Amino acid sequence: MLLIVSSEVDVGSNAAPQFVTRIGGRIRELRKQRGWTVQQLAEASTVSRRMLTQIELGQANPSLATVDRVARALDTDFAALALPDGDAAGVETEGTLVWQAPGGSAALLLGATLDPRAELWRWTLAPGERYDAEPDRPGAQEIHHVLAGRLTLALETGPRTLGPGQSAVIASDQQYAYLNDESEPVVFMRVVTGA
Repeated sequence: MLLIVSSEVDVGSNAAPQFVTRIGGRIRELRKQRGWTVQQLAEASTVSRRMLTQIELGQANPSLATVDRVARALDTDFAALALPDGDAAGVETEGTLVWQAPGGSAALLLGATLDPRAELWRWTLAPGERYDAEPDRPGAQEIHHVLAGRLTLALETGPRTLGPGQSAVIASDQQYAYLNDESEPVVFMRVVTGA
């Protein structure tokens, strides 16, 4: 099932509060459905009990990788925790603002498929900004397609720079980062598979 969504979002200076509140509530609900304590989820996800409590209360701004680890421990995926209700039915939405930085950078989760698992993202990186990602599961990949500006992918094998209209596939089971070393924002699409 493919979820079709579109977006244009203006972001502020902090993490998206709706996203933080949504994932916190869903994590708490799934944890309770399993009959787990916060400590049991902490052990299964390798996320601290304190951090999980703050996430559940909507008081923490967890990294994308932290949310992914918790989702896996609960036998679900990042998109199931992050996307608003209704997206599972293929309803068009504006996407979900998942990450933002004070300089205007933002990551918007546009939609996801269940089988095979894939996520579609639209990213904007302001000039001089960087996003450091944590490695995904072994075999995970990302496809990047630059719409505007120049994106530098900092990979273990060295940097790779893409301009408008260029695409690249990378293994995301490594340390990597997205960088904008230019004076204009970079806007790119990101497809994640196998994460």
